[in-house]
Amino acid sequence: MRVNLSIRPSRPSAPLAGTIPLTLTIRPACGVPGDYECSTDSATLLRLLRRQTDLPGYVLEGFEAKLHLPLGARLADVELSENVLTDIGYFID
Repeated sequence: MRVNLSIRPSRPSAPLAGTIPLTLTIRPACGVPGDYECSTDSATLLRLLRRQTDLPGYVLEGFEAKLHLPLGARLADVELSENVLTDIGYFID
C-alpha cells in the first residue's frame, strides 16, 4: 500500500541528540480517509524504512536530517507492505 508519512518530534530535543521520540502519522497516498498515528523513535523508524522500503539512500539521509527539525519531516508515496503496516498497528480492511 502506498502511504504518506508525516513525522514530528514528540517532545523538544537537542539538535544533535541520538534517538528522538517521534509521532508518526500514516495516511493513504490515494487520498482516502484512514489516518493513523503512533509513537516511535527515530532509530526504529529509520531501521524500518531501510529494511522494508526501496527508498534510495539519499532520500533516507535527507529525511533523517529533517527529523531534528521542530516541524518534523515528510515522505510521500512510500510503498509499505500490509505486513509492515500491521506490525506498526495500521490495520487494513
